[in-house]
Amino acid sequence: MPVPPEIAGFTPSADELRDRLIRWADQNSGSDHFAGLAAMHLLLAEDFGQLGSVESLDLPGTPAKALRVRFRPEARWQILFSGHYDTVYGADHPFQTCTLIDANTLRGPGVADMKGGLVVMLAALTVLQSLPAADEIGGEVLLSPDEEIGSASSRALLEAAAARHHFGLVFEPCRENGDLVRARMGTGIFTVTCRGRAAHAGRAAHQGRNAIVALAEFLPQADALNREFSGILLNIGRISGGGAVNIVPDLAQAEMNLRVSRQSDIAAVLQRLEELAAPIRAREGYNLTIEGKFNRLPKEVTPEDERLFAGWQDCGRILGMSFGWQNVGGGSDGNLLSAAGLPNLDGLGPLGGELHSPSEYLKLDSLVPRTQVAALFLHRLATGQIVGPSRPLSFSPAAM
Repeated sequence: MPVPPEIAGFTPSADELRDRLIRWADQNSGSDHFAGLAAMHLLLAEDFGQLGSVESLDLPGTPAKALRVRFRPEARWQILFSGHYDTVYGADHPFQTCTLIDANTLRGPGVADMKGGLVVMLAALTVLQSLPAADEIGGEVLLSPDEEIGSASSRALLEAAAARHHFGLVFEPCRENGDLVRARMGTGIFTVTCRGRAAHAGRAAHQGRNAIVALAEFLPQADALNREFSGILLNIGRISGGGAVNIVPDLAQAEMNLRVSRQSDIAAVLQRLEELAAPIRAREGYNLTIEGKFNRLPKEVTPEDERLFAGWQDCGRILGMSFGWQNVGGGSDGNLLSAAGLPNLDGLGPLGGELHSPSEYLKLDSLVPRTQVAALFLHRLATGQIVGPSRPLSFSPAAM
């Protein structure tokens, strides 16, 4: 079956997509810049409002709001279109505006992660509206303001949305070679606290218990877990402790970032850390505790994910594009959706790189092709050429 003319002759134009992205990226929306997030929310509400009813949703623990757009709740397929509009660039960060490096490279804050993905999402849904079978596709767009800081406030909203949809599409940036994201590691932050006993370093050093030395003994053993386990990443990112150098330090701490590929590994890795801590705890005058949790479980691939990807990849081939998918270390809201039981494809946005740095860039010639792939996937789903996951919805979307 040929590509529908609405997709092949894509409108809006590439220049319109570029200009929309610049307008969005020039608006600072750092995760902790609430005035900037509110201004960005208004921009998105205006542009996404063409799709359906727009809602500003309160979130616990923050004045920032999520944005939700619902459309066709009676449609055969209910899809969650997931994204975030916060960035890592605060109000006082020097990287604030977009620059055209060349005709095809736009450098700017959040152009790839992930305002470029939001541009693709909106463009694909705009094209969908003009397709004859559009009535078969419904669902909601859900844009969160706190993904870059762990989605703590929007987590419950995402988990609830997972129950209302057949699958999710996450428009995080694709990889720099064009691949989608296959699996993501789960992420957690842990604090190791070692307590010893203070003493005068000259007069009674033998009475002290040096917490820094004990912690320094533990940390290389913790780092060695990177080689003991496959599919984990443990990074010791910050160490603090001690005070005046004539005092035996009684407190030292380290913060660790722990990432795992498989949920089944979490208990084993945490158990090994406890085993490494045990000899220090057993010494007179010492204690060592490990506190923290995983804020995102791993996004592991399911058979439903594989079928969705096969359909997406086939759409790429039809449009003359070649891409695969790959496992990555970074997390996204796709992790939360997977943990909530929702099959989802991740990394559907345009090509970019140097994320979370003042060199973040986007390849402008990827905006239209990535939009066309998304639109063709939705068209083929609507016309029965792709079969989505068959899963019961927890309750009727029409009842919301």
